[in-house]
Amino acid sequence: MFAGVVGVLLLMVGCAPTVDLQPADDANVPECADVTVRLPDVIGDLPSRTTDAQATAAWGDPTAVVFTCGLEPPAPTTLQCVTIGAVDWIVDDSDSPNLRITTYGREPAAQVYVDTTRLSADNVLDALAPAVQKLPKSGACTAPDTDTNATSAPQPQSEVTKGLS
Repeated sequence: MFAGVVGVLLLMVGCAPTVDLQPADDANVPECADVTVRLPDVIGDLPSRTTDAQATAAWGDPTAVVFTCGLEPPAPTTLQCVTIGAVDWIVDDSDSPNLRITTYGREPAAQVYVDTTRLSADNVLDALAPAVQKLPKSGACTAPDTDTNATSAPQPQSEVTKGLS
């Protein structure tokens, strides 16, 4: 009976289809390989899924978290910038309740897409940080720009203590 249960469990694990993703332009760089081999098997209670693109990962069935490495690093922005797990992240909430969160000051950049109705973005970033820290650091979030000169370039705001949910 035990062997039958194990067989059924193995079949169930194999039932989750492969997540169809597109690789980033620089997905084949060694830095992304270094990150993807260190990604967690589980985020929250969501197990990792098989993906069909290099330097990508996904968690949950249905998918609630998607990770991609090999993106062009973002330029300074006025979007919220948070630091979680010693990694700076730019938060784009234009598709709320889903968040598109991109590393800031890492080359190449990595991005994670989180369905915040299923789990906290803070928890996702905390789980990914040990792997993402392997990307070479080239910059960091800065404090809000206090210069009143309207011609100065906007800088990402550091909101380390503010949660993303």
